[in-house]
Formats: sequence, structure tokens, C-alpha cells
Amino acid sequence: MTLLINFKNKKMKTFKSTKGGVNPISVTVFVILVGTSIGLFSLELINMSLFISFLVISLFLANTIHIADQWEKAVVLRMGKYRGLKGPGIFFIIPIIDNIDNYIDQRVRVTDFKAEQTLTKDTVPVNVDAVVYWTVWDVEKAALEVQEYETAIFYVAQTGLRDMIGKHELAELLQERDKVAEDLQKIMDHHTNPWGITCQSVGIKDIIIPQNLADAMSKEAQAERERRARVILGTAETEIASKFAEASEKYKNNPVALHLRGMNMLFEGLKEKGSMVIVPSSALDTMNLGAMGGLVSLAKTNEPAQIVESQNVNDQILKK
Repeated sequence: MTLLINFKNKKMKTFKSTKGGVNPISVTVFVILVGTSIGLFSLELINMSLFISFLVISLFLANTIHIADQWEKAVVLRMGKYRGLKGPGIFFIIPIIDNIDNYIDQRVRVTDFKAEQTLTKDTVPVNVDAVVYWTVWDVEKAALEVQEYETAIFYVAQTGLRDMIGKHELAELLQERDKVAEDLQKIMDHHTNPWGITCQSVGIKDIIIPQNLADAMSKEAQAERERRARVILGTAETEIASKFAEASEKYKNNPVALHLRGMNMLFEGLKEKGSMVIVPSSALDTMNLGAMGGLVSLAKTNEPAQIVESQNVNDQILKK
């Protein structure tokens, strides 16, 4: 509440950008006219009454000259009624009768807003920070339809953001930020277009959730990644088993292919230094791996291989 009050007070102070009659050209004209009047009075070319009249006229003429910057429009009222828009550049008004109510900036402006401790559709409290980019496209409507359009835009944006949070679950807010921002921009445009203001875009800067909920979501994500890893591993094992079953059917009726495969496996295992190959004892008989191991060992210079057979474990250990 304090933040909103401070924001409102700040906007109330900065909303009207009336520059009055103080600008370099009016000041220069006033100084020249006053200097001329003082000079004429010093030379006794005019009397005191004319001198005072010249001073009043100088002040009057200086107040007729005003300047609006390139991005501004001046709202001119004549006797309290809307007279029109002036600027950019130099323009003239009738002092006393005409009054410049405001200088309205037509550049794209940005407003930060937030929704604190707002409940989502699944009753999760979140803090959401957002930003809206807007511009005044119709100065006349902005000047006549709404008193403080900057403050009004802030409250419209904040109210719309709270409403959007209440209509979405937490997962939707986190995963569909762009869609939420787009919907919020449409809601704001619906309210601000009658004021001559358009909201060009809305951005969700940050979504803050309670720490305990963040920890729970982190654990859930880790569990989900672990589950996927196990599923992928199981799928790989299934595919490997399927390929082995397919290969066994090929080797089943083709002993020559099985014999060649065994020779290749033995060669690959023994060609590295310090390697150890564990072979089932039955394979020694069916594929004659013992003889092949000896031939491979003799073929390698100074690299003897030894086959040890163990009847207890029914395995053969080939050492190089």
C-alpha cells in the first residue's frame, strides 16, 4: 500500500509538465524590451507613465511566446474551454485569455508494475513483476478524457495482471509468459484506447514463487529426469536384447559365421597390452578358441598369452 501511495503521489507531481512562459525566446524579448524602455527613460525621451506602460507591454509580449519540444503537444485553453493543440516548435497565445494546461509527451514511455502475493488458479501465491510500453496517440483525448493518465495506466495494468494471474495455474504462468503478456496487453488496450492511449507491448519480467514450493518443484523435476533416464536405459536394453536375439538366429544355423565372429572378438581383446579376456569354457570347445588364442599369442613378438581354465566357474581367462 505504501508503494502504491508513493507512486501515486509521484505521478501527481510529475503529470503536468506546464512550462509556463519561461523559455529562451520570451526571456530574450523581455530583456530587450525592458532594456530599451530603461534607455528611453534614461534619455528622458519618455516619462514615467510611458516607462511603466512599456514594462507592462514587454511582460505581455514575452508571455505570448511559447515553445514546445519536437515530441510534445501543448494543450491550450481559452477562458477555460479547449482551444486546441500547439506545437511542436514556437507558437503564440493571448496572455490572460489563453492558458497552457499541459505539455503532453508523445514518445513511447514505460511503466513498471507488479502484483504481490496474488493467488493463481491453483491457489499458489506468487509475486509477478511486469512492464508496459505505451504512448499517447490522441493528445486531445488524453487531455480531456482522463485526469491523470499515467496513474490510470498503472492501476489498469496492475488490476489486469492480478486478474490474469487468478485465471491461470502456476505451470501456465511459468510456461506461457508470452501468451499471458499478450492477453494482458489486449485488456489494457481495451481500457486505454478511449483515452487516446495505446499499449504497444507488455513484458513479464519475473515470477517469484515461495521458496518451499521452488524446492518441491526442483525435486519433482529431478525425479522426472531420473524417470526418463531409466526409461531410456530400459528401452536401450530392450533394443539390444532384440538385436542379440536376431543375431543369435543368424549364428544358429551358420557355425562358420559364429567361428569367424569368435576369432574377431579374440583378436580385438588380445591386441591391446595388458588386456584380459574372459571366455566361457563351452566356447573353447565350440569355436576352438584355445587353439586360436595360441596362434595369436605366437604371432605377437614378445607378447605371450596364457589361457587358464577353471572348471569351478566354467570360465577361461586369457592373459597377454
